[in-house]
Amino acid sequence: AQVARIGELLKARGETVAVAESSTGGLVSASLLSVAGASAFFLGSSVVYTLTSRLELLRIRAADVEVLKPLSEPMVQRFAQRAREQLGATWGIAELGAAGPSGARYGHPAGTCVLAVDGPVTLTTTVQTGNSDREANMWAFTAAAMALLEQALI
Repeated sequence: AQVARIGELLKARGETVAVAESSTGGLVSASLLSVAGASAFFLGSSVVYTLTSRLELLRIRAADVEVLKPLSEPMVQRFAQRAREQLGATWGIAELGAAGPSGARYGHPAGTCVLAVDGPVTLTTTVQTGNSDREANMWAFTAAAMALLEQALI
């Protein structure tokens, strides 16, 4: 129901979205694409799980993020901005996280996720599930991404 509301809001406004996601592995995009008529608002996405994919798909270079802490709200906001700019979307949404079962190499525990929406409104949030279950975290991060996007739209 939430993703349907998001789709309806985007369609009614003639707004578009681009996605860059990491630890959710495409679930954010799949959620948005589950809405009938998604082609009216969904411009595209990338799963930027590796440094190579971040460079090639988002054109994120070391200089673009060198002053930003890894797995931080400022970093994920940069990714959302870049996703939006790359596809000329109204909104960019990005997710970076440590789904589990182990934590991130930067010291963040499993179940840590940062999310950003960039567009007419910019919002960021950090999710801590306290859980090391990889699949459960992927779904929890996706739900949090949908909630953040809906919050930006209303």
